Amino acid sequence: MADQIILLVEDNAGDEALTLRALRQNRILNDVMVVRDGAEALDYLYSKGGHAGRDPSLPQIVLLDLNLPKIGGLDVLKAIRSEETTKLLPVIILTSSKEDRDVVAGYALGANSYIVKPVDFRQFSEAVRQLGLYWLVLNQPPPAGTRR
Repeated sequence: MADQIILLVEDNAGDEALTLRALRQNRILNDVMVVRDGAEALDYLYSKGGHAGRDPSLPQIVLLDLNLPKIGGLDVLKAIRSEETTKLLPVIILTSSKEDRDVVAGYALGANSYIVKPVDFRQFSEAVRQLGLYWLVLNQPPPAGTRR
């Protein structure tokens, strides 16, 4: 499984390392761009700030934590869904929050999926395997002309 970029929006270095390890362990070989706060995520998606001048193509999926510095994950999701170029971009919330209000808010703002990070690495690795199988292999993305 390797083609396009996965954008991982994660401020916790431990969770980042676990996610990257789980991706590799499950042979998900896509390049992973890691950004550590909501502002940097938006800069990356819209080729602004420190990401100005980069290839403006969008990642295949966004793995979005909710508890982020600068701009929170729900606000990042709201911004993604409000822009024509990113409104169809698959966004999977990958967070430790089991709060009903976060789950409801995530889906209300247009998240494609909401996954609570399991504490056990084997469970987490299995969740990442299933995520990769569905979103990177089985899911049919919108036609090329409807995305950047």
